[in-house]
Amino acid sequence: MRVAFVLTQDRGGPVDVTVRLAAALQASGEAEVRVFGPVPARDADLIAGRHEEISVPRKGDLRASRRARAKLRAWRPDVVHAQDRRSGLVCAGLGGDIRVVHTYHGVPDDVSEPWFRGIPGARRPSTYTMTVLAADALVARRVGRTVVPAPSMGRFLFDRLRVPAQRVTHIDNCVAIGHAEPPAGPVRRLLFVGLLVERKGLPALLEALPPNATLTVAGDGPQRAKYEQLAAGLPVEFLGFRADVPDLLRKHDALVLPSTMEQQPLVVAEAMAAGKPVVATDTGGVADMLDAPGTARFLAAPGDVAALGKQLRRLLADPDPARTGRLFAARARERFSPEVCAQRHLELYRSLT
Repeated sequence: MRVAFVLTQDRGGPVDVTVRLAAALQASGEAEVRVFGPVPARDADLIAGRHEEISVPRKGDLRASRRARAKLRAWRPDVVHAQDRRSGLVCAGLGGDIRVVHTYHGVPDDVSEPWFRGIPGARRPSTYTMTVLAADALVARRVGRTVVPAPSMGRFLFDRLRVPAQRVTHIDNCVAIGHAEPPAGPVRRLLFVGLLVERKGLPALLEALPPNATLTVAGDGPQRAKYEQLAAGLPVEFLGFRADVPDLLRKHDALVLPSTMEQQPLVVAEAMAAGKPVVATDTGGVADMLDAPGTARFLAAPGDVAALGKQLRRLLADPDPARTGRLFAARARERFSPEVCAQRHLELYRSLT
């Protein structure tokens, strides 16, 4: 089976998942794989010899889209798997005998958690975002199947975008599964990883940070200068964008993810694989990810600084955080390994071809 993965960006969750999945599929011996898109910022060596560079810099760039589709057809794949929003728009127009799959990784930034969950009275997204969501619904009806990493996203597509349930398949994201290093003692060194934008909730974390903990911030974005000012005088270090997140996780005691909106964030799966406890907000599929029997759960409502502070203090007071870390690592191997992800995708592709 020939499987073509398509990307229009060089970094972010969809890119990291695609690189890992493509490498695992190729290694399985059950598929010939090629990735079409920009050179990935992380782990490009995993797809060396299996990558063909294409560029679709804007959604409305019809000429670039036609060139991308021509390159895809020339390779003669059995399945084309679009892995981000823009590539979904490109691949929905392929037609012919090619089976098209699209992974729906997340909603636009101004979709709030209450509106996403269908809570009455929730603030409606902007007109532009509603247009984007309408296009998402159209793509989901045009492609053979839409993959959702979080069950909550499947419910959103069915309830909000009216996508037929039989056209949606849940498959977890995948991350590298390396050597786990649970905390050797009480948690003191906290790590935040993410784009520095409003929905990632870093100001709430800075306000809730306990005095007996340090925080490392790995990530960059338009709000970085503002957040560095907010952190003045606190034991906080800003590293900027980092491609070595698994190594950073192993050097810290726990991950904190205070986002106001997420789906199935890779960094949570990476933290679990590294054997680290996680303090997070109850948004999207995060609670489902952390639902591992026997573990301590540290969840706060999105945007609730007091609740986030309480959960951080609970974690820092835990006399045995390594137990949760070990259980998380075992759960990550079962659920988020590239090999498990590759087999689930192969089952889907075979059902379509």
